[in-house]
Amino acid sequence: MADSEEIERLIKDMAERLQALMAERGREAPLMVGVHTGGVWVAERLHRLLGIEAPLGTLDISFYRDDFTRIGMNPQVRPSALPFSVDDRHIILVDDVLHTGRTVRAALNELFDYGRPASITLAVLVERSGRELPIEADVVGRIMDLAADEHVKLAGPEPLSLEVQKTA
Repeated sequence: MADSEEIERLIKDMAERLQALMAERGREAPLMVGVHTGGVWVAERLHRLLGIEAPLGTLDISFYRDDFTRIGMNPQVRPSALPFSVDDRHIILVDDVLHTGRTVRAALNELFDYGRPASITLAVLVERSGRELPIEADVVGRIMDLAADEHVKLAGPEPLSLEVQKTA
């Protein structure tokens, strides 16, 4: 679907748009947080391209999902790591794919358990059809219109690639 060179171009474009958006909004020295797993891969690249000095934060939203009673717990739960205070800070939240909006909702819930950010800007590599919650990304790498029985998955971390799969 998309090879590593194309994904790196998308991420570079996202970094340029994030930089312009932060300047336009007067948000200097934002913090960046990636959602495990694919969101962290994208965030690592954006963090480097934007030259953000604060360390990259990571969230594992497994315990914040609203569907784990249906799908079970993620077998690879990782600890979240926010090596900074989020209080009154501007946060760039990064995920790989925005689909229903439920992962972003869970990430927001977890972030607010750590404190009260001044603002949160959402950046996603792929936005696809099928939203169930009123959540919209501020910066999007690519928009994909997929059928209800299709899913897009970011494979990685090296190299990154996008794969569209039919659900069983």
